[in-house]
Amino acid sequence: MMGERRVDQTALFYEFSLEGHVPANHMLRSIDRFVELEGLRAHLAPFYSAVGRPSVDPELLIRMLLVGYCFGIRSERRLCEEVHLNLAYRWFCRLGLDGAVPDHSTFSKNRQGRFRESDLLRQLFDTVLRRCMAEGRVGGKGFAVDASLIKAEANRERSVPGDPGLAPGASSRAIDEYLAVLDDAAFGAATPVTPKFNSPVDPAARWTGANKGLAFFAYATNYLIDLDHAVIVDVETSTAVRPAELTAARTMIERVRDRHHLHPDRLAADTAYGSAEMLEWLFNDQGIAPHIPVIDKSGRTDCTFSRADFAYDAETDLYCCPGAKALKQYRRAFRADHPDTPPDDTFRYRASKIDCDACALKPRCCPNAPARKVTRSIHEDARDVARDIARTDAYVTSRRERKKVEMLFAHLKRILRLDRLRLRGPCGARDEFLLAATAQNLRKMARLIPMQAAPAPA
Repeated sequence: MMGERRVDQTALFYEFSLEGHVPANHMLRSIDRFVELEGLRAHLAPFYSAVGRPSVDPELLIRMLLVGYCFGIRSERRLCEEVHLNLAYRWFCRLGLDGAVPDHSTFSKNRQGRFRESDLLRQLFDTVLRRCMAEGRVGGKGFAVDASLIKAEANRERSVPGDPGLAPGASSRAIDEYLAVLDDAAFGAATPVTPKFNSPVDPAARWTGANKGLAFFAYATNYLIDLDHAVIVDVETSTAVRPAELTAARTMIERVRDRHHLHPDRLAADTAYGSAEMLEWLFNDQGIAPHIPVIDKSGRTDCTFSRADFAYDAETDLYCCPGAKALKQYRRAFRADHPDTPPDDTFRYRASKIDCDACALKPRCCPNAPARKVTRSIHEDARDVARDIARTDAYVTSRRERKKVEMLFAHLKRILRLDRLRLRGPCGARDEFLLAATAQNLRKMARLIPMQAAPAPA
């Protein structure tokens, strides 16, 4: 027989607890163990007035932002609605059943004001990272670095040519931020090349076709991760060009060393980081073994000898060709001393024309030139070190472990839904990347360190 629910009389009083209605295995319960906001008020105190109406609790705003980035809620209007309705979100934000949810505009006012002035989001990221280190999830021996492009909040259909620059009198918050980073090595000073198009609403976003499809405006998020558990140890924002990514990598390595005393023994990266200057900086300046493929364009496709077929003797500073002849930098004495470093950072070694004319291997060496020439970078010693490392088993392991950073980018775009920015300007991109990296570390800690099961009642 079909049952029927009957309510004789509505209860006058109810006993309700949020604690009892949030499942024990809910992700927010695990994440809450690693959110440490005790020092938040002291950090923000200088940026609040001592008089006036009390503000919205900044801890509430940070907890709501963490909920949004952990669960891929991109809109702050929708975030306010979700926190208002979802009991687990209310529990995490310490709102209770009758707590008022702040208006969505409160986030913009605080973000553009005291949050950026106090560098609060960087402080939050560092706090979570220190907790990861305290839990033993950061080995500190092997790091990996990479960058990924994130679409900017700029319409490609409304782009303007890059040569004229900004329109006279144009003004906005994003334009002010763009002008402030013109001399920054990670933005305006990264390359002298003028972009083909500019965005009038976000001129710092770079026009790029790196994804082999339709070109778009983008920023680059740069991750430095620990290879033990793929914990993000630093994140940096840059424009979407290769030199800016190299600058960001250096910035992150130095900042992690200064702030957290982490200095890796090896760094894994893809070929984009295999320039001679970068390898020199890693190996000789930082003492880090570069597990990075070397950018080498000396190979030839016309079946003639490449530079690898010439042996270099460091003691005599000579190259020896396959025909056992010497290639020298200079073959006569000069009155004035030559500079130790060439203007283009490249030494040139030349064979004697007499030796080349009499050599039987000339058709396979320099058939279209009177004598053979071989170039050598001033950083070639570091490049040789990287080539030697590439022959080891440890390098193979690093190449495999480096894919962890690619998985983090996939998680960022597919799970956290950060495939397109919502905020404009370099500061907006930085805020979003810091919060997303913080959310990824919190989710990882919740998975790596599961909650202890509550003891069964006697």
